[in-house]
Amino acid sequence: MNRKYLKRIAVVAIALSLVGGVALAPASMAASSSRYITISSDGSVKVSPDAVRLNATVSVVAGTNKDALAATSTSSSAVRAALLANGVVVKDIATQSVTVYPEYNYTQDKGSVLVGYRGSQTFVVIIRKTATAGAVVDAVVLAGGDNLQVSGVTPFVSDSTKATIAARTVAVKNARAKATSYASLLGVKLGKVNYLIENSSPVVYGGPVMAMAKADSGATQIDLGQQDVSVSISVQWALL
Repeated sequence: MNRKYLKRIAVVAIALSLVGGVALAPASMAASSSRYITISSDGSVKVSPDAVRLNATVSVVAGTNKDALAATSTSSSAVRAALLANGVVVKDIATQSVTVYPEYNYTQDKGSVLVGYRGSQTFVVIIRKTATAGAVVDAVVLAGGDNLQVSGVTPFVSDSTKATIAARTVAVKNARAKATSYASLLGVKLGKVNYLIENSSPVVYGGPVMAMAKADSGATQIDLGQQDVSVSISVQWALL
């Protein structure tokens, strides 16, 4: 048998042996599929507000733009002084807007008639000593008189850091309890956590916008109530 022919047979044999090896590889190297469970959960805690937000507007009508703005500034100064005298600090008093515009009165026979110019200054005030909030409101109303409108007195949580951590703790406990329950029902065990996602920023659910009432003495009383701090998460566990 000639040498060239023998070489050809050897090459074919090697090729067949490689083909056989490749054909057997998938069966011997098959990977097991990963299993997991994903749980969505909420956590919520109640917390007492530690501050009160006051929204108030000074508004005056005068014969000219200049007079309207001057009268508004005078009343606003009195309101500002009352706030400072009752323990509100300067950094917690913010002017939201200052406006001056013509004001008209509409009648059927004369149409729109100019009645003057209205000046307004709107304040957003943070009262951090919640126990004094009612007294602050009374002082502001006294200082502003009929030129003042109180549009909102709202208790709120100024720092929800601790409450948020507590809400996260509750959310994780709830998620683990739910995942453990499902794992038990399925006859499997929880493995390591693959990931945890906080679905949204912590949310503070407040009470009513207006929280004012008159006490028996005639003084305004602010009821703080409680608010909910909530967190929503998704957690995925590997299954064993």
